[in-house]
Amino acid sequence: MGDIVDGWRLKKSWYWPQTHNDVVQKLLRKGRKGARLIYLPGNHDEFLRDYLGTHLGGVEVVDRIVHETADGKRLLVIHGDQFDVVVRHAKWLALLGDNAYELALALNTVVSRIRRKLGFDYWSLSAWAKLKVKNAVNFIGAFEQALVTEARRVGADGVVCGHIHHAAIHDEFGLRYVNTGDWVESCTAIAEHHDGRMEIVRWSTIQRQPELAIDDTEIDQVAA
Repeated sequence: MGDIVDGWRLKKSWYWPQTHNDVVQKLLRKGRKGARLIYLPGNHDEFLRDYLGTHLGGVEVVDRIVHETADGKRLLVIHGDQFDVVVRHAKWLALLGDNAYELALALNTVVSRIRRKLGFDYWSLSAWAKLKVKNAVNFIGAFEQALVTEARRVGADGVVCGHIHHAAIHDEFGLRYVNTGDWVESCTAIAEHHDGRMEIVRWSTIQRQPELAIDDTEIDQVAA
C-alpha cells in the first residue's frame, strides 16, 4: 500500500536495521513460493513511481490495481495521496506537517512505554488527538468521499487505500471504503477472509490474544 520505505525520513538520516531486512526477505520469500507481490508507492516512497509497470525483485510496482475479493467484489486499490490536495499542490506544507507528525509519534512512543509498564493495552495518543481536531475529522471525511467517488468512476464496488493513517471499513458513501491504517501509529492492517469479508487487524488485539497471530507456515501454505 506504499509508504513502507520512508524516503522523506531517509533523506535526513539513514536508518535501516536488520529487522527491516528481515521483513523484506520474508515478503520476497513468499513471492518465490508463489504469492503475488504488488507495491503501490505512496508519497513517502514516491521515488518508486519512476518504476511503475516494472518488476523489482519479483515485486510488481503499480500506481493502482483492481482486486477481486473471494465473493466477487471488485475493489480499487490505491495509496490515496493522489487525492490529497496538500501533498499534490503544497508539498512544503506536507513536509512541515510530516515534521509535526514525527513529534507526535515521539510523544506516542513515550506514552506507549508508560502504559506498557503499567500493564495497559496499546493506545495511540496521536490518533486520539487527530480525531479530536475538527479540521482533521473533516479532512478524513472529504478524503474518504473522494476515494469512493474515484472507485465509482472506474466502475469498482469499493476502494482500499491508506495514506491518512486512519483504519476504517464502512459504506457511508454508497460503496465499500477500506483503509488499512498504518504500522506505526494505529498499528493496523486489513485481512480478507476466505468468504471475502474484510476485517481490520489490530496489533493491540493480537497482543492480548496471541493465538490470533498467523504463523508464517500458514501463509506459506496459502501462497503455495
